[in-house]
Amino acid sequence: MDAEQLRAFLAVAEELHFGRTAARLHIAQPPLSRTIKRLERHLGATLFDRNTRSVQLTTSGRALIEPARAVIDALRSAENAVASAGEGETGLVKVAFAGVSTHSLVARLARTVRAEHPGIELELSSQNFAQPALKKVLGGETDIALGRWDLIPSGIGSEVVMVDHLVLAVADTHALARAHEIGIDSLAAERFVSLPPHEGSVLPDRLHRFSVAHGFVADVVQVAPDTQTALALVAAEVGCHLTLASVADNVTDPHVAFVSLSDMDANVDLRVAWREDSTNPALRVVLRQLMAVRST
Repeated sequence: MDAEQLRAFLAVAEELHFGRTAARLHIAQPPLSRTIKRLERHLGATLFDRNTRSVQLTTSGRALIEPARAVIDALRSAENAVASAGEGETGLVKVAFAGVSTHSLVARLARTVRAEHPGIELELSSQNFAQPALKKVLGGETDIALGRWDLIPSGIGSEVVMVDHLVLAVADTHALARAHEIGIDSLAAERFVSLPPHEGSVLPDRLHRFSVAHGFVADVVQVAPDTQTALALVAAEVGCHLTLASVADNVTDPHVAFVSLSDMDANVDLRVAWREDSTNPALRVVLRQLMAVRST
């Protein structure tokens, strides 16, 4: 028994006429009759009572209609699933993201993909730092990484998804809390809370690089494991913290103020990275959606 036999059976069951059915299927009547006879032999049952004047379903024929339709529907679903997978409309895309500043963008992406491409599943993984997220892309453990990197390895595609700049977080009681903009050279006497000097960690690198360039070494009094902890220490007046404008946009702590820096224009833009040789069709769909929501 095969799908063509079942399709022929259902067509005859609807028409109850072999001549009309053959015309509908664009075949001659003798091959249609042979197809039905092969199906009857396979099932060991007569499906139609037929004579020169009429064709009627037998009890066995009526019993086969719903199972036959279910088989044809299942085959059609399988064909559609394969076609959708090939077009990237179904599948799994793993997304690794680093930092508080990515949270709003990731949320918009997840909502859009769920609404517009329900066959695609996003597996979201938060990372403390961007470099491990990029290594996961390189190793094939994840499809997409969101983070900030000074160097993008060969074979990795990337694009800016959020333009960003550096700001200084201070306690609301700090003398600089009401300043509109300051220069890095005015911070030589300040105490700093820093993130760990992890490989590829942009903010500790910028703090060291710019302080040295302006004739001093930043006085790091405490290292925080993540941005949330660093800002809590700022609110507690432990020290100030070099962070991102996008982080400031996501923080509502009234005890922390953010001040623009006039002379720190090094690239800290948020980027998306992916393997250029990826064979996951759904990856391209998610990248297109990410580009669409990045500025909304």
